[in-house]
Amino acid sequence: MNKTDVLQLLQDHRNERGIKNWHELYPDSPFSSLGMGLTVLRKLAKQVGKDHDLAQALWDSDVYEMKVMSVLVDDPKAISREQVEQQVEDIDFGMMVHVYSACGAPVAKTPFIDEVAVDWARSDDEVRKRCAYGFVYELSKKNTKSAPDDAYYEAILDHIEQTHEQENNCVLLSMGAALMGIGKRSLPLNQRALKIAQDIGPIPVESGKTQCEPMDVSKHLTSEYILGKLKA
Repeated sequence: MNKTDVLQLLQDHRNERGIKNWHELYPDSPFSSLGMGLTVLRKLAKQVGKDHDLAQALWDSDVYEMKVMSVLVDDPKAISREQVEQQVEDIDFGMMVHVYSACGAPVAKTPFIDEVAVDWARSDDEVRKRCAYGFVYELSKKNTKSAPDDAYYEAILDHIEQTHEQENNCVLLSMGAALMGIGKRSLPLNQRALKIAQDIGPIPVESGKTQCEPMDVSKHLTSEYILGKLKA
């Protein structure tokens, strides 16, 4: 497929209700939308397949779904540090931060993402910090030989403990996700993440017109299911 083919594929699945919601939520956005949700886009991305060159072409678009497809079809083995440093400057809209950094995103599977997460967590840029903790959550799910060790996560916890009082809700929600991921890795990390989560407290969630419950990381980390797995 080429860029024109992907745009046509997206046009064939456009959702008028979603387009209306986009205009209501992001009236001043420089990006247009075809109204599709992430679930549909993931299915379409599987049809397209992994293609780094195509991903680069799709990124150069003012259509939201084209940007998302660019992220989803990229090849982690071909993504460079230079690329992510350029792209992070252009993802502060819609759900792009979440798409870019979490839910199995290819960027989070690059071999250097542990270093990026540390660097960006210490950045003054809000978007980089939000991505950093998304990357940490993705890393926390890895149990391969190349996965970071507990010392890596202890250092992340140190940083969250020292900085969370300075952050806004958007960064705190990303921190909360990282705490949940780290807290599933081992009982000692769980107890450390729990203490920090208790200091932070429930984190308000704003989701457009939808009323959402606050993110309660402490409740998650003390669930019978999680503790049962860690003590097994």
